[in-house]
Amino acid sequence: MATPLSADRLLAALRAEGVTVVEHPGWRGHHRNRAGAWGPVAGVMIHHTVSTGTAHSVEMCFDGYDSLPGPLCHGVIAKDGTVHLVSDGRANHAGGGDPSVLRAVVTEAYGDRPPAPREHQGSAGAVDGNSRFYGFECVNLGNGRDPWPAAQLDAVERVSAALCRTHGWGAKSVIGHLEWSDWKSDPKGFAMPVMRDRVQKRLGAAPAPKPTAPATPATPRYQPFPGAAFFRNAPSSPVITAMGRRLTAEGCGHYQVGPGPRWTEADRRSYEAWQRKLGFRGADADGWPGAASWNALKVPYTQ
Repeated sequence: MATPLSADRLLAALRAEGVTVVEHPGWRGHHRNRAGAWGPVAGVMIHHTVSTGTAHSVEMCFDGYDSLPGPLCHGVIAKDGTVHLVSDGRANHAGGGDPSVLRAVVTEAYGDRPPAPREHQGSAGAVDGNSRFYGFECVNLGNGRDPWPAAQLDAVERVSAALCRTHGWGAKSVIGHLEWSDWKSDPKGFAMPVMRDRVQKRLGAAPAPKPTAPATPATPRYQPFPGAAFFRNAPSSPVITAMGRRLTAEGCGHYQVGPGPRWTEADRRSYEAWQRKLGFRGADADGWPGAASWNALKVPYTQ
């Protein structure tokens, strides 16, 4: 399990995965943290809204209703694939669920599906899912006939992959509400095992068959994040030059000379400007690269 992302880091992680994000007014600081724990988080839970229309669905998930106060999720995934963020903390989306499912998600030790849930909100053995899962509501009537456009399913895949990538999870950390509580049926209209396959392929970590002969590894398009410690040791590397060129291209360069291969204060100040451009603030914008901001920068691969 992991520490929940701050609002800035959540936003940056989604954008780095290519998600089109709308920040609903007031979403930062809009949560139910006073009602219970928020974190550590174990995974992502997908729902359907049983509603139509983006504006109505977003407002409903932001405000909640008489019997269930908002927020009702962290983001609303519209039919066009746009993700509307409505909360940066604990949200009323998962409710009580089965502890055996939570264990399976944490360990990612299950087959196509986690064990069938036997608990629900209010049952004797239920555990609190609102503290353990990010929740995303998809605009859909949930009747099995309302269509799921390709753009919406692509957004479900990208949102799930963004959080799994940032936290170091695999696709088995992504479940549907129906896999958490025996009272629930959402999301209805697509299969969660198929969605997990899509997420795993996006993460690029799907097990591959053992080759019969040595194969030439594919050259990655972008430089993988080399780790935070790499930068702290004032490295001299072509990776730093490539990073500096990308920062300059993004309008964040603070170089009088260069960029060059040796990490300098100019690189740190340039990277700080990039973090702020992504929306990071405070200690999250100190100029030392992290995985989410690095993935968003898309530094070309260099040997």
